[in-house]
Amino acid sequence: MTAAAGVGTGNDWRQALAQALSSCPDGSNELVLLFASHHYHDAYPELLAALRGSLRPLTLLGCSGQGVIGTGIELEEEPAISVMAMRLPGASLRTVTLQQSDLETVHGPEAIRALTGVASSDVHAWVAFADPFTFDADRLLGCLSEGYPDVPVVGGLASAAGGIRATTLFLDGAAISSGAVLLALGGAWSIRTVVSQGAEPIGQTWTVTGVERNMIRSLGGRPALEVLGETMRGLPPATQQRASRNLLVGLAMDEYRDEFGRGDFLIRNLMGVHQESGALSIGALPRVGQTVQFQIRDAEAAHDELRLVLAQAADEFGETLPDGALVCSCNGRGVGLFGEPHHDATALLRQFGELPAAGLFCNGEFGPVRGKNFVHGFTVSIAFFVPAG
Repeated sequence: MTAAAGVGTGNDWRQALAQALSSCPDGSNELVLLFASHHYHDAYPELLAALRGSLRPLTLLGCSGQGVIGTGIELEEEPAISVMAMRLPGASLRTVTLQQSDLETVHGPEAIRALTGVASSDVHAWVAFADPFTFDADRLLGCLSEGYPDVPVVGGLASAAGGIRATTLFLDGAAISSGAVLLALGGAWSIRTVVSQGAEPIGQTWTVTGVERNMIRSLGGRPALEVLGETMRGLPPATQQRASRNLLVGLAMDEYRDEFGRGDFLIRNLMGVHQESGALSIGALPRVGQTVQFQIRDAEAAHDELRLVLAQAADEFGETLPDGALVCSCNGRGVGLFGEPHHDATALLRQFGELPAAGLFCNGEFGPVRGKNFVHGFTVSIAFFVPAG
């Protein structure tokens, strides 16, 4: 294996880092990924210096998280560190830091390539982490997709404890409080991805016919609330009960499909209903002509889908296993969804064995679906590091 990963816990960051590094041999590494809980915020500079001194990475990348993920383990809302050290011979590693003001100057594919300084031929995949409070990640992924067609973008939005509107990004020895940090991975290495949303469509698909900002006013020419009520009444009683607790809205990712099913939608919150107008408020900006379908999100749907997509990935890999995995899971998953810890990490462990893994619980997850990059919600996005080609 070219990768090693470890997790450490404890109120003292030195203790936690030592525990995490006990699974990572000292020495030079091309890439180190670090995810550290907000409990260590004041010590991030010291933590980064100590980690770089031990593992001597060519590139160190990561961010803060309200919880961290390792090989077969998830630690939520407690002081913890997750580290993965990777020896990637022949890899090309180019890093970029961006602020929102940089992004606003980008218009067209040549502009994003000029901003990053990375040629399209020099990158097989992007790994990116961004601050959700100061940076427009949707715009970033759109710009990268335009400038680097068919190149996957993985990673996610950094997180902290509930109610804290501040996160930290890690790049080499710097702890950065805004913007985004990116890694262009090229040369002899690339990434394969698995994205599992864990939402189940209900009812039929509808075309948006009226919108106002984040409100869907009409679907198929009818008040959106009326359509929702009809959809709920048409469900079996047991499904109605599930939907009443976990109802979401799915926005089609590909408008040109003849049929839609699980995994074909961007999943967003249903934030409120407006009885007088019949409108629905959602956690997105819908547009007229867009295809939507109501969704159920619960542990059963999420478990079944993740198991399925991991099995499909294992079949595609065959006997050639990946070298390591970056796991970005929504902070709405974990114990809050499944009722028990370690669900996504355990699913990966069962399918791929002791594959080195590191990651975090995100405020939004980056990952491609059918070749197009999206910012997801309620999703786990897994990036497998593999030899290019």
